[in-house]
Parts: sequence; C-alpha cells; structure tokens
Amino acid sequence: MAKIRGVLKKVGVKPSKVEESVDYGDKGAPLNMQHPFYFGFLAASGALVAIALLRALQSASQVFVLIIIALFLAMGLNPTVESLQSRKLSRSAAVSVVVFIAIGIIALFALVVIPPVASQGKDLLESAPQLLDSLRNNATINQLNNDYGFIDSLEKKFEEWISDGKIVSGAFGGVLGVGRTVLSGAFSALTVLVLTLYFLTSLPSVTKIFYRLAPASRRARISSIGDAIISRVGSFVGSQVLIAAFAALFVFALALALKLPYAAALAMVILFVALIPLIGHFIGGSIVILVALTQSPSKALLALILYTAYVQIENFIITPRIMKRALAIPGLVTIVAALLGTSLLGLVGGVLAVPIAAAILLIMDEVVFKKTDNA
Repeated sequence: MAKIRGVLKKVGVKPSKVEESVDYGDKGAPLNMQHPFYFGFLAASGALVAIALLRALQSASQVFVLIIIALFLAMGLNPTVESLQSRKLSRSAAVSVVVFIAIGIIALFALVVIPPVASQGKDLLESAPQLLDSLRNNATINQLNNDYGFIDSLEKKFEEWISDGKIVSGAFGGVLGVGRTVLSGAFSALTVLVLTLYFLTSLPSVTKIFYRLAPASRRARISSIGDAIISRVGSFVGSQVLIAAFAALFVFALALALKLPYAAALAMVILFVALIPLIGHFIGGSIVILVALTQSPSKALLALILYTAYVQIENFIITPRIMKRALAIPGLVTIVAALLGTSLLGLVGGVLAVPIAAAILLIMDEVVFKKTDNA
C-alpha cells in the first residue's frame, strides 16, 4: 500500500484513501457438472429453447415455404435470364422480360381455365338433383336408399345449397372464410412474385455474399459448386417445364381430334399438373378421361389408350433426351423425394422435393463421393 501511494505522488496524483483488501473467504470447489441436478437443469433448459425455436419456426412455416418457392422459381428462370443477358441485355431488362412472360402465361391460364370450370361447376350443381333421381333407377341403389335414405339426404342438401346460394360460402367456412381464402391466396401469390423478382435481380450479388462466408482457401471451390447447383437446378426446372409443355400440346391435339370441349383449358391444366412428380399425369389423365366420358364411353376409352401411350413415350424418349443436360436423378430417389416432400409440405413439397434432391446429389458427387473414393 505504501508503494502505491509513493507512485501516485511521483506522477502528481493526490493519493486517495485506499481501502484495505477484504478477505471474502477461500474460493470454493468448482461445480460438479456430472451432478444429476446440474445435468437435468441444462437438459431441461435446452429442451425449452428447442421447443420455443420449433414453435417459432412452425408459426413462420408459411413464410419459409413462400421463400423456398420463390427461390426455386428464380433458379428455374435464371437460365432464361442469362440467355437474354448473353444477347447484350442488362440483367434488369432480362428479368423484366422473363417476369412479364411468366405473368402473361399465368393470366392466360386464368382466362382460359377459370370460365369453363366455373360454368361446368354451375351446370353440375344445377343438374345434381336430376343425377340423384337417375340413381333411383338402379334397383340396388334404390333399395339402399329405402333402407338408409342417403340419396334423399343428398338431394335435400343440394336443394338447400342451390336455393340459398350457400355452397361456395359453406365450402370455405362462410362469407368471411371466402374473403380470407381469397385474400390469403392473393397475398401469397403477390409475395412469391415479388420475392422471385428480387431473387432473380440480385441472385449473383446474393450468392457472392454467401460465398464470402466460406474460408478464402475454399471459397473458389464452394463458389463453383454453388454455381453448379444453381445451374443444374435451373436446368432441371426448365426441362420439367418444357416436358409439361409437350404434354399440354399433346392434350390440345388430342382434344381437337376427339372433338372434346374446352381443348385449350385442358391443355393449360395439363401444363401445370404435369409439373407434379409421380401423380401429375394421373391427375391430368383423369381429367381428360372424365371430360371425354361426358361425350361417349368410346371417346373415353380412346383417350385413356392414347394418353397412356404418350406417357410411356414421354418417360422413355422425351424425358431422357431433354434431361441429358440436366442432373440425372435415379427413379428411386425421385419417388422417395416426392413422397417425403409431399408428407412434409403437401403438394408444394412434392414439386420442390425433386430439385432439392438434385442439388443434394450434386453435392454428394462433388464432395462426399470424392472424399470416400480417395480415402
């Protein structure tokens, strides 16, 4: 203490009264981290944090789904943007052209498909009582109706819906449910459109930012792998769209040849459902066959045969030729990815699962398998 006062005097600082150090006792033994109470407390705290994070992610799951959809749409449109850039267009101009074309296709789909679907739906509702009356001509069904009265109950419900005009509002949970559904769908579509536009415009700069997170010694390799993933996924999505376009053209020609109603609407429906893995052509074929069945059973049988033949041609000739530049995915991986994606995120997950599987396979080919082969 005297030495400290002497030093303070030499430097010209007036020494203040320094309290004597107080003995607070000896330092105790460290906590026993193996103690059951300590372990249980840490485990419970970790579980609570994990549950809170999972609930937060669950509440924001819809936002993440929209972001993933927009990201993959941007990857799918990116090759077209780069192709326009190679023709001396700026990226913003190329993005504008691609987005306007995409919006035009969606608007054409809405204009072509929605009116006939609404008209046919109205006709079906109006003719529903007559269809139920025709069921009574079948002796077995009529006997079941006499025993259980299910046809009478359905007929009464249809009459109430048609007379009160409540079928649409009832399907969506009332008038407020209709408004909520429409607003939610419009907001989701607008969000995906805006995010896709931003992703397309800033995709190169965004990828550079993420690449800088990697160490400098590995940045070049990670950048090349990341660019390859974006290119492969974009090529895969673009190839799927081209295959779906061929299917739409075939259905359009088939509808014209068989003189089916709403040929353009059927083609636009096939253009979108053909993008769904595994069940896309099943849904599209069912729609085409049902429309043909309204004309005659022979037309429905012919549509079934021709559509099945086209699916085989697509699987064994068209798809391999178009996909030869994209990432080849084994059939088993496609099925498993589509099943997992559908179980996790529904229809959207089924559509996005195959491009995600393509990206994972590329990473495994470039990173995992090379390490195991050299081990």
